[in-house]
Amino acid sequence: MKIPYISGEWRILFKPEKNGNYVNDHTIVVGPDGKWHLFGITSFEGTPAYERYFVHGVGESLETQFIEDGRAIDKGTLAWAPCVINKEENYYMFYGPSPTSLAVSFDMYEWFGTNVILKNEPLMGAHRDHFVLKTDDKYLMYVVGVYKKRGAVSCFSSADLITWDFEGYALTSGKDAPLTPAWGAMESPYVVYKEGLYYLFVTYTDCSDDTYCNTMVFCSEDPKYFGEYNGEDGGVTPITVLNAHAPEILHENGKYYITTCGWRSKPLPNIGVVSIATLDWK
Repeated sequence: MKIPYISGEWRILFKPEKNGNYVNDHTIVVGPDGKWHLFGITSFEGTPAYERYFVHGVGESLETQFIEDGRAIDKGTLAWAPCVINKEENYYMFYGPSPTSLAVSFDMYEWFGTNVILKNEPLMGAHRDHFVLKTDDKYLMYVVGVYKKRGAVSCFSSADLITWDFEGYALTSGKDAPLTPAWGAMESPYVVYKEGLYYLFVTYTDCSDDTYCNTMVFCSEDPKYFGEYNGEDGGVTPITVLNAHAPEILHENGKYYITTCGWRSKPLPNIGVVSIATLDWK
């Protein structure tokens, strides 16, 4: 097992100005043009009720600052926490809040809505913050929700990115878990496969300043199960806790990177932007 740690200083990766004044939960992927594309929650009001489209940024490299391109998924309804994954010649964007929405693009600029099916979806089990991981034979989707009045991360599997089967809860909160907001304290799951093990990064917060940049990392041989978290009162223990909110874990030219983001009112390293730093493993 390797333990990830932030090994460099935070610097600005993307700063929106025309379409919003901050970025919250976001996704960053390489597009068909070979450039990095960022899509993230934004607004000028800074509250969830006004987050109704994604800002789009484009960059040549993770070492350079991205340029603001415009908006995506501007349909006048809530649009939270996108995740983009490539399959063949198309790019699939999953986003919330519940029910799960899906848009498809071939160029990362024009997006077309389509239907997605979540079979046997548990009640309140999949309401926002999607992340999709490609494995050898299928895709796994992680979505935060609520299980037994506590935060949880649900896991679904699919062969085609359209129809998804509920596999179970990848991570749950026990009765002694320290944070119990009604919407569930787990946010923004991201899973990294490295040397035969799976690492689940999940922000655990009640949106207070004290916990906003609190990302726990869990490790498992099984990508569909990481255990039950109970704080210091038993259950699975995170292998580390990182000072980041809704991070993406990225890889370029043999180096790992981590991002952080969030509302302007929160204690971030750089207000109103997506920040990035190098990530190493020991």
